[in-house]
Amino acid sequence: MNKISQAVNLMKENKYEEAANLFNEYIEENPNDPVGFVNFGNLLMHLGDHEHAINFFEKAITLDDKTATAYYGLGNVFFEQEDYPKAQKNFLEAIKNGLEEADVYFMLGMAHQNQQQFRLALPYLLRAKELTPTDVEVTFQYGLALAQSELLSEAKEVFEAVLKLNSEHSDALYNLGVIALFEENVSRALDCFNQALEFDPSHVLAANGKRVAEEAIN
Repeated sequence: MNKISQAVNLMKENKYEEAANLFNEYIEENPNDPVGFVNFGNLLMHLGDHEHAINFFEKAITLDDKTATAYYGLGNVFFEQEDYPKAQKNFLEAIKNGLEEADVYFMLGMAHQNQQQFRLALPYLLRAKELTPTDVEVTFQYGLALAQSELLSEAKEVFEAVLKLNSEHSDALYNLGVIALFEENVSRALDCFNQALEFDPSHVLAANGKRVAEEAIN
């Protein structure tokens, strides 16, 4: 096992100082290999040191401007800083340079979501869902983007798919309730809101939805 693999395993065990030492040794022995800088950048980002993480990812890119994982790392830092346009730009660069993983498509979709660009988020969230069809969060966020794009029948199908993956997903139940209200199926809406509250009694939106549905029935 090389030093990078050892350090990654140490990170998983929360042994960050030991991991940092190994990444440092690897960089000293391989100063022209961007991989060491990307991994050290990931460690720094995990520890919340965004400024130094950016330096390491940018160093990796100066060594090889096709290092897709460095752009992905930069995208994540900017996403955490809520600089969504910069996050978006770097996620796109990561994809352009060959990173074909669900995470980068999901994060690019979420960068659009956080800028209220719901329709622009759709193709990226759909691609993430295609790559990880059993991921509950990815499926739910795709459904949410459909709903926010007012594609309600498509959103309904996706939220129902979420419930097949996790029958107690209160947010999916809440959204199905909202769609049922739009369809003027008030009793169905009330059922969904009640189920959402059963699984999450503190779900404020479901409680509001329930009140609206009950008033409509009465």
